[in-house]
Amino acid sequence: MKYALLILAFIGLTASSLALREHYRTYGDAPCDINERWDCGIVNHSPYAVINGVPVAVIGIAGYLVLGLLAWKRRYAIMLALAIPALAFSLYLARIEQHVLGVWCLYCAISLGTISVMTVLLVAMVITQFSRGSNPADLHD
Repeated sequence: MKYALLILAFIGLTASSLALREHYRTYGDAPCDINERWDCGIVNHSPYAVINGVPVAVIGIAGYLVLGLLAWKRRYAIMLALAIPALAFSLYLARIEQHVLGVWCLYCAISLGTISVMTVLLVAMVITQFSRGSNPADLHD
């Protein structure tokens, strides 16, 4: 499980880094400007791409770094406690993409998929440990 979660953290880190690159790229030929429904530039230049002056992509990078470190240390219960609000925030941002901006960011969709899979794996792991009578704080492979 450790290595699967590390791979997912790396995928999320990569997607967030690419989104940050789009945030600072000037408008123009973005590699993820696919069509009128898929354009990372529009999403990452929108007012929703920044919280108190901090690009959302930076928050994603920091979050995936923390999740990767916790996966390395096999601190799965703490990871789950962080992954659930991260998933909720990603779903909130996806709702903005769909209903407010009307355009999707490929990197954001990859990040949403990544945190979704990560959360499902962590929930399954915690449920399995509870059913075995183990303390979730002591989760290990």
